[in-house]
Amino acid sequence: MRIARFAVGDEVRYGVVDAEAASGTESRNGAGAGGLTVAEIAGHPFGPAAEVALTGTRYPVDDVRLLAPVLPTKIVAIGRNYVEHAKELGNEPPAEPLIFLKPSTAVIGPADAIVRPDQLSKRVDFEGELAIVFGRLCKDVPPTRVPEVIFGYTCANDVTARDLQASDGQWARAKGFDTFCPLGPWIETDLDAADLRLTTTVNEEVKQDSRTSLLIYDIATMVSYVTAVMTILPGDVLLTGTPAGVGPLVAGDSVSVSIEGIGTLTNRVVDSS
Repeated sequence: MRIARFAVGDEVRYGVVDAEAASGTESRNGAGAGGLTVAEIAGHPFGPAAEVALTGTRYPVDDVRLLAPVLPTKIVAIGRNYVEHAKELGNEPPAEPLIFLKPSTAVIGPADAIVRPDQLSKRVDFEGELAIVFGRLCKDVPPTRVPEVIFGYTCANDVTARDLQASDGQWARAKGFDTFCPLGPWIETDLDAADLRLTTTVNEEVKQDSRTSLLIYDIATMVSYVTAVMTILPGDVLLTGTPAGVGPLVAGDSVSVSIEGIGTLTNRVVDSS
């Protein structure tokens, strides 16, 4: 089931996206969603008492604005989780999962603009990733119980000011600018994410092409490791790492992250000045 968060006028709602035409033509939402419809949900799908109850109202996806499918309290991310990506930046693969955080204010949705802070950074990179969306409060989750706490998966772009990452010696500023965490186009709740193809294109040119089976630390290991450190709340997001092929973005670019079984997240790039 695909769960979307969307706006009709000024009202924000959740809905179930019809899956019959999931690979349809590109829509104005930048989600490869042409021809799809979204069935409105009463309330929201997160939390222990949440349930997906349809209101009976349905909209063509192109008649609504797709938003980031979730507004997390925090985005936890795993760095250098593909061997070839670690190598391309001159790093060794980490001996254990490497955790960093992105602020919730970095989140944007499909078709929203990634804003390059061009007065502060001269090198802003794309990083296509599989994102895990949590469905319940959890802490100290053993690997065998990880599926119980995962609500679903979405596409993410861990946008990074690469020059600031190098100069600062830590990653908070480089990863934390507003608009540096595109998520979408929706959450896929019924998916085995162990071996999915992930591609990132810039202006329709393929830059990243890999599979989630090549993650150094798998989903169960990552979730168990992170929840040993911090409490996860419903709707929180875990970014699982980016494969090799990262590179710079400039104003005017269109960057798309596509993940098999989920869909495509597309964003345009603009300068702040």
